Amino acid sequence: MISIKNNIDCCGCNACGDVCAHGAITFKTDIEGFWYPVVDETKCVDCRLCERVCPELHIGELKKNDNNPPVTVAAINKNMAVRWDSTSGGAFSALAEVMYEQGGYVSGAVYDENFLVHNFVSDKPEDLSRLRSSKYLQSNAEGLYVRIRELLRNGKKVLACGTPCQMAALRLFLHKDYDNLVIVDFICRGVNSPKVYRKYLDSLERKYGGKVVYVKAKNKELGWRNLTRKVVFDNGKVYYGVKMDDNFRRGYHTNVFCRPSCYTCQYKGFPRIADITIADYWGIEKINKNLDNNIGTSMILLNSKKGENFFGQVKDKIEWEYTTFESILPGNVALTKPIEPAKIDRRQFFEDLDKGTFDEVVSKYFPLKTNADLSFRQKLKGILKPYYGLYQYLGFSPKAYINFLKLNYRKNTESDWMSGHVIYTMPSSTFDIHPSAKIIIKASLLYGKNPVKGMRIPTCLRMEANTTLEIHDGPLTRYGTMPYNLRYGAYIEIVNGGRLTIGQGAANVGLTIMCAKEVTIGNGVRIGRNVSIRDWNGSHVIINDHYRNHAPVRIEDHVWLCTGCTIMPGVTVGEGSVVAANATVTKDVPPHSLVGGSPAKVIKENIEWY
Repeated sequence: MISIKNNIDCCGCNACGDVCAHGAITFKTDIEGFWYPVVDETKCVDCRLCERVCPELHIGELKKNDNNPPVTVAAINKNMAVRWDSTSGGAFSALAEVMYEQGGYVSGAVYDENFLVHNFVSDKPEDLSRLRSSKYLQSNAEGLYVRIRELLRNGKKVLACGTPCQMAALRLFLHKDYDNLVIVDFICRGVNSPKVYRKYLDSLERKYGGKVVYVKAKNKELGWRNLTRKVVFDNGKVYYGVKMDDNFRRGYHTNVFCRPSCYTCQYKGFPRIADITIADYWGIEKINKNLDNNIGTSMILLNSKKGENFFGQVKDKIEWEYTTFESILPGNVALTKPIEPAKIDRRQFFEDLDKGTFDEVVSKYFPLKTNADLSFRQKLKGILKPYYGLYQYLGFSPKAYINFLKLNYRKNTESDWMSGHVIYTMPSSTFDIHPSAKIIIKASLLYGKNPVKGMRIPTCLRMEANTTLEIHDGPLTRYGTMPYNLRYGAYIEIVNGGRLTIGQGAANVGLTIMCAKEVTIGNGVRIGRNVSIRDWNGSHVIINDHYRNHAPVRIEDHVWLCTGCTIMPGVTVGEGSVVAANATVTKDVPPHSLVGGSPAKVIKENIEWY
């Protein structure tokens, strides 16, 4: 019978419980939140089936396949909405869609009402949105193996997807290969404690004052590479946790709360046990930029002939190309090596978690690094960064440096040179700023960037007396590596005591802004060529009851203003919207809408864009 002497010897696949016909095996969760089999010896008949299906005991016989090394593919789903909603490039969804089209079943991991995870088998395509995307914590697979065996014996086709250890357990449980089964695993860094994850969500609920209603572990609104966790609450508030700023991800990537067996994982390397392996294709930008625009690219390993044959049925749903096996290794260390255990007192960590909150163990065991925690090299890099920025953006132009000093060190300018909160003035930039005008710089601005060598099209900023310009930062863009990019040919006037507020984003050639009252441009706004934004039409008026000569303009976060469009006084362009090329916007644009025409009208609602 199964007897776990050391927790590192159990991967928690649940196969032993499924195979026991006498109900002798149940699972007990320990202080860490991981489950382990417990045998009721009064029911056990010592048939040893539980040992026969344990992948930890049979790794040698499991590691065999047709292709060693596997055939390597880079792919993106042709359906942009699917790719956007996926962890990588949407490969799993393409595989699943083909199986559904053939009348088959798909298994994977889904959240429950508490955002814990269990394995689920589905024959309904509408379930795919729940099945796709990685969850990054251990899933409970009780009942999975029995259900898949039942379907296969009844002649049903099945696409089974899970962690490498779960899929290895499935092979042992079935005792034989079925022609109507395709097994898919993924490159797994390690599975995290469900208990820790729930504590993490509890901490966010306290902070944001609402219940979690949506979680996306790798949301792409800030780009695929930013590894952003998005959490939405029932009060409408939203949390974006980016890279190592997110407490759960930082704990995961410092290896604090993975399952003990993950530190000695036997399922690394080759040959792979599954027919197909999927993962992020880190490094794709060095191989094929046409398959990379920071929305996610899938790496697909075809490990068996069956996997190759099934992939042949999926090709029409994806853009893809074969790549070299060697190209995948640098960006996927977890493919070949287990993670190292964290250098902490693990038992004390979980005891502290039981006594307190997730935030308390974060501050004790893996706090966010401060400047004092940085190495000498990192500190030196931080000191030199502002000077490098000056050289990078201003080059050797004396005029640019003179304008830089005049603009950033004038009496009514609030800037922080050492933090990089400055306006970088390009050689062709021209400024006419009244001494009483106020400039508030909370994030950097690159004013008049010229990517064409030798071109000298001017970029102008005029500010009358008692006007204000504020450049601010925000959660949708503050993790970028570049300052706000305002390209050459821009003409901005702030007059009549007006206030212009600009968030972080990018504006192409020829932007015109006339601000006499109040113009606010949010974060993540992308502005095309020759766009005009104005809250004032000058001294001339039209004699009409409905005419507005001046009124505030507000461009909310994550808006795309396409080439040649005009935003007129009094307009609010709602969050997440797109204004089509050459449109004239005379009235408010609803959030997440596409508008076009003159005057602009709603063409499509509930859109997303990146």
